[in-house]
Amino acid sequence: MSALITPELVALDTHLGTEPKDVIRHLAELVVAAGRATEFDSLYADALAREAKTATGIPGGLAIPHCRSTAVLEPTLALARLSTPVDFGSKDGPADLVFLIAAPDGADQEHLKILAKLARSLMKKDFTAALRSASTAEQIVELVNKVVAPVAVVAGAHASDNASDNANTGTGPAASGVKRIVAVTACPTGIAHTYMAADSLVAAAKAVGVDLQVETQGSAGLTPLDPAVIAAADAVIFAVDVDVRGRERFAGLPVINAPVKRGIDEPERLIEEALAAALNPNSRRVSGSADQSGASEEKSEHLGQKLKRALLTGVSYMIPFVAGGGLLIALGFLLGGYQITDVADKVVLDNSLFNLPDGGLLTYLGAVFFKIGQLSMGFLVPALAGYIAFAIADRPGIAPGFVAGAVAGFMDAGFLGGIVGGLLAGVVAASFAKLSVPRWLRSLMPVVIIPLIASIVASGLMFIVLGGPIALLTIGLGDWLTGMTGASAVILGVILGLMMAFDLGGPVNKVAYAFAVTGLGTATLANQAPWQIMAAVMAAGMVPPLAMALATVVDKKLFSVTERENGKAAWLLGASFITEGAIPFAAADVFRVIPAAMLGAAVTGGLSMAWNVTSQAPHGGVFVFFAIDNFWLFLLAIVIGTLVSAFAVVGLKRFAVRKRPVDAPEAALVNA
Repeated sequence: MSALITPELVALDTHLGTEPKDVIRHLAELVVAAGRATEFDSLYADALAREAKTATGIPGGLAIPHCRSTAVLEPTLALARLSTPVDFGSKDGPADLVFLIAAPDGADQEHLKILAKLARSLMKKDFTAALRSASTAEQIVELVNKVVAPVAVVAGAHASDNASDNANTGTGPAASGVKRIVAVTACPTGIAHTYMAADSLVAAAKAVGVDLQVETQGSAGLTPLDPAVIAAADAVIFAVDVDVRGRERFAGLPVINAPVKRGIDEPERLIEEALAAALNPNSRRVSGSADQSGASEEKSEHLGQKLKRALLTGVSYMIPFVAGGGLLIALGFLLGGYQITDVADKVVLDNSLFNLPDGGLLTYLGAVFFKIGQLSMGFLVPALAGYIAFAIADRPGIAPGFVAGAVAGFMDAGFLGGIVGGLLAGVVAASFAKLSVPRWLRSLMPVVIIPLIASIVASGLMFIVLGGPIALLTIGLGDWLTGMTGASAVILGVILGLMMAFDLGGPVNKVAYAFAVTGLGTATLANQAPWQIMAAVMAAGMVPPLAMALATVVDKKLFSVTERENGKAAWLLGASFITEGAIPFAAADVFRVIPAAMLGAAVTGGLSMAWNVTSQAPHGGVFVFFAIDNFWLFLLAIVIGTLVSAFAVVGLKRFAVRKRPVDAPEAALVNA
């Protein structure tokens, strides 16, 4: 195993600039010059991208920029001891000791354990003091090698152990009267912050006499906490920037949620909050247990967050019905002709493979496909409403949600009625689920009583009060869209294009998509406006990933190796109408990627509407060409929008260089 650090990777008592990017640039250059990485641009870009997610300054005048990169050949540490400290976002001031930890994208477990061991050692004041007093690069190397040589990193940490040294999951009970806390730490890279947060929490707990055990979900492996330890805990701390693996194990425990960096910067405060939560019967708790008491963890969500989550859940479950149904309808038209809409019922009921209609096999199959698709599309509003209710009330909300959605469809209240009905059903079902009832009645609540009462209330309100007004609004909106021609139709296409690219598959994107697909069931040969809207939405949604793929070809130096690899995949994702293919690019450079994507998508949406392109299929991109009228104009609109976005993002990356605070959530990947 090669040495983690060598003298040529150390810069002592130098002035490297005034911003984190200046220091990271110099350290990346040292790594490349030492032959530990294949190219500078990729390593530098990956390190900056990681810095943009969370500032890497930590208490004690330290900073640990780090990344995984395909450009790195072997795990490497580069150190700069600065004569002029640089602010890396730590609350206690700028850093004079800066470590760049560079790991290969596919580093093995032993290497990752070494890097994790080093990160934990940085929490030791005697180690950092020795680094500051060392007079030569060789002494620095010797100090680091002494720390990382005995690799014995285990995933857990216990407050009774040395806070930064020998880790131990521990399973024994704490002393009588001592509060027990468990914690999980995790960060996106899983190399440094995960373990440093664990050790900070352990040290803080030890100082106040709290029994605390930590599960580190990092790159060095995972050793889950003993279930007995979790069961005996009074509270749990999730100091994480990613999802907690096995979250359900902690169901019912009072929970403190925090970013992983707060575990490093404010461990004492987190311990205090956890102790307070343990004593508060109304504290937030980890969800997942049917018999937990007190407020659930979901109560921490704001009303807007709850609504967004419920709507996105409904749309996500609705899409398979729409996608399958829309494509089947398109196949029905392809095989049986447009007249199949008038004769499909009769053809299917009166004929079979052994008794073909006048049009022959194609007409019969066209009618079958069309009817299956039509029936599938009939589930659109009930599925939307049912799974909105499910997101609010879990399984007891599904039946009343589906019923309320069916009522909305019956009353021609459409998409809007489905949303309202689903929300009503979910709220009513969730309210009744909270009632305290005798034990003999509990088993009947989720399967009989709650669905019955919620169906009566939600569907009754839809029939008696809300369905009529919502239907009038829906019909009026449909009539307005049908009458849109010329400039007004183009403006609608532009707006839909902007929405599709605004958050690349997020809530705004889903609203535009749901608006388009819910109209497909009302389209006819005489009213093709819904098909035009569907074409504009699909074309605009294809532009962002295609544009990012093209941009990585036009000027690859502006993108990291990882982004270039993502760019190769984005060609297919874009062609398939998977807008999310552009997310990796936006995550790294949101203020330049998103505006560029919106510009091209708006152009494409407007052109699609102006050229009267129609799509009877709700998904599939270029692969459903048979369902797209004016297909070549559809392609031309996509090509023009892709060119606009690609050259816009290249121009912005070259010339729109922004100065930003190091702890800002976004940053340019490459400023040179």
